[in-house]
Amino acid sequence: MAKENIVVVAVDGSEASKTAVRWAANTAMKRGVPLRLASSYTTPQFLYAEGLVPPQEVFDDLQAETMETIDEARAIAHEVAPDLKIGHTIAEGSAIDMLLDMAHDVTMIVMGSRGLGGLSGMVLGSVSAAVVSHATCPVVVVREDNNVTENTKYGPVVVGVDGSEVSQKATEFAFAEADARGCELVAVHTWIDMQVQASLAGLSAAQHKWEEVEEEQKKVLDERLQPLKDKYPNVPVKTVITRDRAVRALAEQAEGAQLLVVGSHGRGGFKGMLLGSTSRALLQSAPCPMTVVRPESL
Repeated sequence: MAKENIVVVAVDGSEASKTAVRWAANTAMKRGVPLRLASSYTTPQFLYAEGLVPPQEVFDDLQAETMETIDEARAIAHEVAPDLKIGHTIAEGSAIDMLLDMAHDVTMIVMGSRGLGGLSGMVLGSVSAAVVSHATCPVVVVREDNNVTENTKYGPVVVGVDGSEVSQKATEFAFAEADARGCELVAVHTWIDMQVQASLAGLSAAQHKWEEVEEEQKKVLDERLQPLKDKYPNVPVKTVITRDRAVRALAEQAEGAQLLVVGSHGRGGFKGMLLGSTSRALLQSAPCPMTVVRPESL
């Protein structure tokens, strides 16, 4: 079944959630698609004896509080995009279950890195970690400090490319985002081989070898990107080949970017692994909003 072309953003009233709403509204506006605000509530069962159904007033109050949070988020979104079409979903129960269920039918879920109740200093909360690891659509994690500014709103989309199947899906997603945003795409490929690392005795030879490897890798990357360049001819593309570690290289290129896109796990990842070491580390350290694309996405 085809997914609905819509941006969903998780809402809980936290500052990280409010930043995510602003980013999601800006993204929906640029894509020309509606925004859906999603929130959930749970009944505090510990207040009631086992098997005792809470009075209806409790449900009414919880729904009213959740609706207030939705209305606040709608006002924030309309500040960013006054003409944006905005709907909402309110569910009883786990936020994780709600978002994973919605992921089957939508093209993007946006969420704050950690919401209400998150431990101080914890970058990735339990809800965002679970949704990133299991969602069947691309998930964008927006940290509280990932505000859309004059410096970042026109920045590039950065994508990590490593030749894996999920990396190809991430690259396709990144091209589509860059096209919708009218911005540059920066494709980053990292390459490290200990045999090419310089020694004191062979610095010149090692440098020459690296130049050969760099040229070879650039050709491979260009060939890999060409079909998407043809599909999105208006997207300017910059390629970066580096010997640096993937996490550091991607974080560096993502400074001032609108979005960083990575596959959930890349080259050499164990089959069935939910998140690779690179995506896990970048979720903690990326300087801009970050999308994780899983094999089931798109």
